[in-house]
This record gives sequence, structure tokens and C-alpha cells, in this order.
Amino acid sequence: MNATPARLPLAALVLFVLAALSLAAALLCFAGSGTLLHPALSDPMAGLAFFVSAIALAGTGAFPLVFARLARRDAASKPPPDA
Repeated sequence: MNATPARLPLAALVLFVLAALSLAAALLCFAGSGTLLHPALSDPMAGLAFFVSAIALAGTGAFPLVFARLARRDAASKPPPDA
């Protein structure tokens, strides 16, 4: 295997950061402090939309991780080309 550590794809990083922000907003809404963000978020059920969005963003962020892992495994199993 390759001695260099695997890097997190940029798309996955962005999606995981957005998921964390959405989860933080959901927790604020569930705690009743959604008005700190916007007056329309004073309803605690607004937190449900943020929570579902956080799950969807994290799940979507997993796809680039899986694709990068498969590409690394595929590249490791191929013999080097003869030059």
C-alpha cells in the first residue's frame, strides 16, 4: 500500500462542514433559541428541517469518500505500466 496518508476529498469536507452547521442550527431550534438566527425559526419544528438536512448532507458527503477509497484500491491493485 501507499505510505502517504489518504486525503479527505474537498467535496466531502465541504458537505460535512455544511452538515455540522445545519446540525448546530437544528440544536438551536430544538432548544428554543432559533430566534437568535432568524425570527422565523422560533418554532421548534424548524429544527426538524435542519436535522433532516444535516443527515442528508452527511450522507451525500460519504459518496466522495467511498469513491476516493475505491479509486485508491483500484490504483493499488493495478501493476505499474511498463515503460
